[in-house]
Amino acid sequence: MSLKIDQDHSRFRAIVRGKIRQNLRKYISQGELIGRKGKDLVSIPIPQIDIPRFRFGDKQQGGAGQGDGDPGDPIGGEQGEGEGEGKQAGQGAGEHSLEVDVTLDELAAILGEELELPDIQDKGKSKIINAKDRYTGIRRVGPESLRHFRRTYREALKRQISMGSYAPEKPIIVPIPDDKRYRSWKTEAEPVANAVIIYMMDVSGSMGDEQKEIVRIESFWIDTWLSKQYKGLESRYIIHDAVAREVDRETFFHTRESGGTMISSAYKLCSQIIDDHYPSDEWNIYPFHFSDGDNWSMDDTLACVDILKQKMLPRVNMFAYGQVESPYGSGQFIKDLREHFGKDERVVTSEIRDKDAIVGSIKEFLGKGA
Repeated sequence: MSLKIDQDHSRFRAIVRGKIRQNLRKYISQGELIGRKGKDLVSIPIPQIDIPRFRFGDKQQGGAGQGDGDPGDPIGGEQGEGEGEGKQAGQGAGEHSLEVDVTLDELAAILGEELELPDIQDKGKSKIINAKDRYTGIRRVGPESLRHFRRTYREALKRQISMGSYAPEKPIIVPIPDDKRYRSWKTEAEPVANAVIIYMMDVSGSMGDEQKEIVRIESFWIDTWLSKQYKGLESRYIIHDAVAREVDRETFFHTRESGGTMISSAYKLCSQIIDDHYPSDEWNIYPFHFSDGDNWSMDDTLACVDILKQKMLPRVNMFAYGQVESPYGSGQFIKDLREHFGKDERVVTSEIRDKDAIVGSIKEFLGKGA
C-alpha cells in the first residue's frame, strides 16, 4: 500500500511540476510567488489541476441516457437561465485553486530547465567546512527509516530456503528481526562553495514603485537560482542617490528618495564591502546594479568605469547591470557601459522595459553560467 501511495505521490508531483513549468513565465512576470514564500517553501496556486468527482442527479428525471428524450432536452439538469436574465446567489460550494508547496530547490530546478540555465562553476572552495552524511554500508541495527528493503528481503528469503519453509507456488516472504538490514552512514567534512550577491539600486526620484517592484521580482529569482548553486549564499543591499549606504532587504525595496544620482558612490561602497568581508579566493561574488540609466555627469560615469576596471572586475565572477525603463530616466548609462565593456564577458547588461521583460533579463544575467 505504501509503495502505491509513493507512486501516486510521484505522479502527482510530476503533474504539479509540469503545470508550474507551463505557467512559470506568468508567475515570474506577475510576482505572485514572492508573497507566498516561507523559509524553505513556496505555496503555488495550481488552478489547472481538476480533481475528478461524481455528480448524482435525480433518479426520476428524464432526458438523454434515461429513457426517451426529445431534441433540445438539457443534459444533467434543468434548463438554466441565459446570460443577462438575472443571476441569483448560489448555495453550493465554489471551486478553488489548489495550492501546493514547492521547495526553493525545486523551483530553482524548474527555472533552470525552462530558461536553459547552465550550472555555475564556482571559482574555488571556501575555507568554511560543512558536515555531510554519506551512506557507506549495511548493518544489522538501525532506525526503521533507514531499513534496506532489498537486503532485508534477501536475508529473509535465504533463511526460509535454508529452513525449507519457502514454497515457490506461494512465495510469501516474512522477515523476522534477525533478517532486517539497515543502511549505515559516515559523517564527512567537505569545503563549501560560498557566494555573495551585492544588490545596488538607484532610489532617486526617477525610480518609482513600479521600477522597484521589477527589481524585487527579479532579485527573488536570482536569489533562488544562486541558492541552488551554492551551499552558503549571502545577500547585501546598497541604495544610492547622490550618496550610497548599506541597508537591510526591507529598506532596499521600500525606500524612495529624491535628488541627483551619483552611481560611483554605490560602486565605491560595493568595492569596500568586498575588501572588508569577501576575499575573492574564498568567495564567489556577484554585484547586481539596477538603475534607470541617469547619472549626474560624464565625469562620474568615467569614475564608475575606473572602479569597475581597477577594483571590481578582477575579483568578481560577473558584474550585472539591469536598466529599468522609466519615463524620467535618460537611459544613457547602459550605453556607456556597453561602449567601455562591450567585449568583456564579465560585464552583463540587460534592458528591462516592464515586468514581461524580467524572464529575458534573468536569462541574460544567468544564461552564461558565470
